Amino acid sequence: MDTIWWVVIAVAAVVLVALVAQAYARSRRRAGLQDRYGSEYDRTVDSAGSPRKAERELAEREKMHDELDIRPLSDDARDRFNADWQRAEGRFMDDPELAARDADRIVRDVLVERGYPSDDFDSQAAAVSVDHPKAVQRYRHGHEMVHGNGASGDERTENLRKAMVDFREVFAELVEPEREPAARS
Repeated sequence: MDTIWWVVIAVAAVVLVALVAQAYARSRRRAGLQDRYGSEYDRTVDSAGSPRKAERELAEREKMHDELDIRPLSDDARDRFNADWQRAEGRFMDDPELAARDADRIVRDVLVERGYPSDDFDSQAAAVSVDHPKAVQRYRHGHEMVHGNGASGDERTENLRKAMVDFREVFAELVEPEREPAARS
């Protein structure tokens, strides 16, 4: 009978150690994702409803991203996009709506040129979040300011101004040649 108890205790100890190791690994993975994605991690948790679902979604994003052919812009493309950007910014005083929509389109065009998906905004933003977790927040916010609010008058103009500021930051990060994507853990 003593032998059976020792076996039961040994098995229980092994199971306990395995559970502790699994919890530790999960905790380290979660901390790594929180560190890498920052507030994008929190946004994904809110959207998914739980950390476990969010982590699964982020893993799916990374897998989808790995299948893409992300590349830097050529010098010619960079020059062309910079000229387009200057025109959009110059247009803001006379036509803020058109300028902000142009800025949104230019950022989308840069993303497509670099190899990000062109399917729809959400899949594009998800792919961008893998390399640029901070910039994707501004991309989403700018897009929402242009397309998703029913403001009018001065409030609309202020929202369009905010969109231009957001898009400028995203554009600069995507077009700058020496920028490296965020390191993955």
